[in-house]
Amino acid sequence: MSQTLTHFDAAGQAHMVDVGDKTETRRVAVATGHITMQPDTFQQLTAGTAKKGDVIGIARIAAIQGTKRTADLIPLCHPLALTRVAVDFTPEPEACRLHITVTAETVGRTGVEMEALSGVTAGLLTVYDMLKAVDRGMQIGGVRLLEKRGGKSGHWQADSDLPAAS
Repeated sequence: MSQTLTHFDAAGQAHMVDVGDKTETRRVAVATGHITMQPDTFQQLTAGTAKKGDVIGIARIAAIQGTKRTADLIPLCHPLALTRVAVDFTPEPEACRLHITVTAETVGRTGVEMEALSGVTAGLLTVYDMLKAVDRGMQIGGVRLLEKRGGKSGHWQADSDLPAAS
């Protein structure tokens, strides 16, 4: 599986990849991650009693904003016109963990994997920010791409046999 790194030219200098000749296709990426916290913190999160307000609601907006601002954060990403962003949260009470899944979509010449991953990270960091006063030991983990569709390379899905990162 020898592939050339496309963000470097023949002299090894970083550059933005030319996608002008690529065909526009519908592109979708799904990414996930989680944040683990103390039981009291998890209770405040799920009960909606955190002092800073609706943590999950604000984190959802942050995740959407994170997808939209990816090109401002990742130097060689192309700015994309997103056609859809969906953000889902799933509490895991037994582990005092909140999972986030971000789906980003566009019709364009380059994929939306970085947008989905940026959305996940922004959402998780917002949860941390809003709850850090009661639990500075929260841990963010498991951030990864689950699936991408569209473009020349087609469909890719993460190996479900991999152990979940904690």
